[in-house]
Amino acid sequence: QVQLVESGGGLVQPGGSLRLSCAASGFSFSMYRMSWYRQAPGGKEREVVAGISNDAGSTNYADSVKGRFTISRDKNKNTVYLQMNSRKPDDTAVYFCNAIWKGGYWGRGTQVTVSS
Repeated sequence: QVQLVESGGGLVQPGGSLRLSCAASGFSFSMYRMSWYRQAPGGKEREVVAGISNDAGSTNYADSVKGRFTISRDKNKNTVYLQMNSRKPDDTAVYFCNAIWKGGYWGRGTQVTVSS
């Protein structure tokens, strides 16, 4: 059974840091490109935040998070991470993990709130 389980969300003050984790199981993790998406409140569309190739050789980021967020993956733990620094209120959203190769999978998301 394919599973992507996000964790690490919560409330953080502006300027603070948080690390999200996404534990993958039920598929060949090393073959899949992994990404983080987010969906802000108020009916906004889900947007890609960061992505990492299957071999961790390349990463890409949305302009809004470049220099503040870092995506990484651990092939031994079948886990992808999103380190978020210098958080802003606009970063408030539900963050989703995505895996894509032959087919795609989504996690259920974890809520991140940036507020003082």
